[in-house]
Amino acid sequence: MNELLSNPSTAVSKTPVARAPEAAAHFTAKLAFETDCADVWYAMNHQQPDFVLVDVRMETLFATGHLPGAINIPTRKLIPARLAEYSADTLFVVYCAGPHCNGSTKAALKLAQLGRPVKEMIGGVTGWLDEGFELARV
Repeated sequence: MNELLSNPSTAVSKTPVARAPEAAAHFTAKLAFETDCADVWYAMNHQQPDFVLVDVRMETLFATGHLPGAINIPTRKLIPARLAEYSADTLFVVYCAGPHCNGSTKAALKLAQLGRPVKEMIGGVTGWLDEGFELARV
């Protein structure tokens, strides 16, 4: 065993690290629930997106700047009638303002409860801008 791991001396290593198979299962499961700004940007700019990108913020915030290619469906409007135009297997990728906001988590939960495939784009608008990507305006 690695000598550093057998004698933990920092807050980082004090809690035992997961074994590789457990870590692989955890991170595989995590990626089933989320995606990131760079992957969304690449898909929107270099591939045929196989998802619908949804900004779940209020209409006024969407109008001031949103991810290019996104549609706006505020969380409160994620209802079966609004989603009826999309096939049942449509993957929705939701985002909100950023890591300080749980709007996309609430929207992802609502979509999942409606039986819809969903991933949350971590970072939201803040992450998008941090990556150096531009916003579209209405």
